[in-house]
Order: sequence, then C-alpha cells, then structure tokens
Amino acid sequence: MTLAPGLPTRIQLCGPTVIEWDGERLERRLPGRQGRLLFAYLVLHRHRPVGRDELVEAIWPGQSSSTMDTGLNPLISKLRKMLGAAAIEGRSSLRLRLAADAQVDVEAATQAVHRAESQVALGEFTRAWGPSLVALFVAEREFLPGEDGSWIAQERTQLAEIRVRALEAYAAAAFGTGGTELPAAVRAGRRLVRLVPLRESGYQLLMRALAAQGNVAEALSVYSDLRELLRNELGISPCASTQAVYDQLLHS
Repeated sequence: MTLAPGLPTRIQLCGPTVIEWDGERLERRLPGRQGRLLFAYLVLHRHRPVGRDELVEAIWPGQSSSTMDTGLNPLISKLRKMLGAAAIEGRSSLRLRLAADAQVDVEAATQAVHRAESQVALGEFTRAWGPSLVALFVAEREFLPGEDGSWIAQERTQLAEIRVRALEAYAAAAFGTGGTELPAAVRAGRRLVRLVPLRESGYQLLMRALAAQGNVAEALSVYSDLRELLRNELGISPCASTQAVYDQLLHS
C-alpha cells in the first residue's frame, strides 16, 4: 500500500534536491551526502523492495557489504525519522512508500515525453507543446549534480535520451503548428543537430522548418553538411527518410 493522501509530495532529483513532504521542505534534513544518495536510490526504485547489499553498492560502490552494512543502519534510521516510520518498509529489504499523487521529476519527464510524442503522432501539435516543455525542463538539469556512480550515470544517460526526444517533439509541434512558430522549430532543429550530430531526425526537422520559411537553399546546405559528416565519420550516406526530405526539397 502507498501512504495515505495528504498534502502533495514533490521530489526533485535533477538540479538542486527538493523534498516537499506533507507540506514541509525536508531536503536540508537529509543525513548528509550518503543520506541523499540513499533517498534518491529508494525513490528511483520505489516500485520494488531493494536489498541492503544493493543499497550499500549504490552508496559505497566497490566496498564490502559486510563492512559497510553497519553504516547503512543510521542512515535508514534518520530517513525514517525524517519521513515518518511508515514511509520506509522492511528490514533486510527496503521499500519507499509515496502517496499515489506524489510527483517525482524524473518520472514526470518520462511520462511527459510519451504524451508529447503521442500528440505529435496524432497531429495534435498544440497539445504536444506543454508536455514536451515539461520533459525538457527536467531533462536539461543534471541528475544528482556532483555525484558519481554507475546507477547515476545510467540515469543521466536515460535523461539525455529523454531530452533529445522532448526536443524532437517540441520541434515537430512547432513545425506542425507553422506560422509564427516556425522560428521555434528552426531553433529546436539547430539545437538537435548540435546535441546529437549523428542523429538524422534533427536534420530532417531543421530542413523542413527552413524550407517552410522559404529558406530552401539553406535547407539543402543542411543536407550537404550531414552527408559530409556521415561520410567522414561513418563512411555511410544519409538514410532513406532523410534522402526523401532532400528529394522533396529539390522538386518543391
């Protein structure tokens, strides 16, 4: 069971850590750096019990679990005192319980990018704006800044992909809306090309947006740059869908 609904719970793990719990800001009461890591790990894996050995590895990577297990006990005790005894269940395995309406930024970003992509696929471009920006807002901030670890690196990799997908959805929404939103589509396309230079979707969006503005020659130049980059870096040509955009521009 989850905790009974009360005042909204909001947890931010990207950028400065924020914990709004039952109407209070609690992040300053975390038991130091290790307490922050423990809390973040339990939040990310709150849908399953997490073993003590796994928690030790997350907080003290490479250290013996038998040696560091005693260091885990006071951290758990302090978190229970901070959040309430009902918030963390278990002894040999632990599970964080949050209210059903709790907001966790990394989860919100994942949900938002799915909504944005779905609205773009349906051609509901104005409805894709909001969720794409929500996902971007979260994903552009660093996850647990100043910390290292394999699970932290994995989460940052996933957020980097969400950032790209959100930017693609935003660019597609701006392009699909057209008119005064075309400059936003061009800017987003340029950001995509800089961010993931070997990902052709950004070039396709940028080419279409430039052409819609009447800048066909510049759009063709974007294709030329991509073709040269792919040839030099990978020894390949642009994919069929990119070639189709190029052919369409040539005959427009």
